[in-house]
Amino acid sequence: MEKITKPSSGYLMLFLALAGIAASVYSFTQVWIAPGAILLFISILLLPGFFIVEPNKAMVLLLFGKYEGTVKANGFFWVNPFMTKKKISLRVRNFENKPLKVNDKIGNPVMVGTIVVWQVEDTFKATFDVEDYENFVHLQSDAAVRKMAGLYPYDNFEDEEAEITLRSGVEEVNHSLEAEIIDRLNHAGIKVIEARISHLAYASEIASAMLQRQQATAIVAARQKIVEGAVGMVEMALADLKVKDIIEFDEEKKAAMVSNLMVVLCSDRSASPVLNVGTLNQ
Repeated sequence: MEKITKPSSGYLMLFLALAGIAASVYSFTQVWIAPGAILLFISILLLPGFFIVEPNKAMVLLLFGKYEGTVKANGFFWVNPFMTKKKISLRVRNFENKPLKVNDKIGNPVMVGTIVVWQVEDTFKATFDVEDYENFVHLQSDAAVRKMAGLYPYDNFEDEEAEITLRSGVEEVNHSLEAEIIDRLNHAGIKVIEARISHLAYASEIASAMLQRQQATAIVAARQKIVEGAVGMVEMALADLKVKDIIEFDEEKKAAMVSNLMVVLCSDRSASPVLNVGTLNQ
């Protein structure tokens, strides 16, 4: 478990070290060899204990393999010179994962890229619970993407509004991805600030076929709307003609008119009118 510690000020110990070096030089000039050598040795021994902690950095301290604490305060410090010091960055970092080829819920290969914004929160876990916490972030993010992609289909061709897809359910999918990454990186003392999908597409081997399928689905949906509108317009036209008593149709003529109107209204090309120069029955 992380333990915050604040070591001695480095300025006081620096003054003592410099004073010791000056005293040893003076001893040598007075031919006090033994005292001068001892003072010089002690002064030099103090030097490895000095270190600086910059803003958004931390220093993990160990003494002969034992964890002694973490220094997060900024400044110039001194500790036991036999302590091992390991610097860790606490800055917020971005990790943009290159698009991975994964399978969605129904087995389609898709390319998913992600962006993860993270920072070290627990220096003890980041240092001692995993081998390399930066590499751990990358590997676990990839694993989380693969698991998340398998929970949702890329798209919904059955028009089931209740089903969340990778393409349409952006908010829900990003929330699921973030929760999965948080759970995985918690073991390394990593705080996930944000995780979201940055790239989403079908894999190249099926992209063309899926695009045709999407286009066909869109065309069918559009045709359905056109037919529904055309039927409504035909009903309205027949009703108006009957109410205003403009012309009387028998069933055969009514069917012919309905057929002509549906062709005109549903066709994807402009209608070409045919002029009747004979009688109404011709």
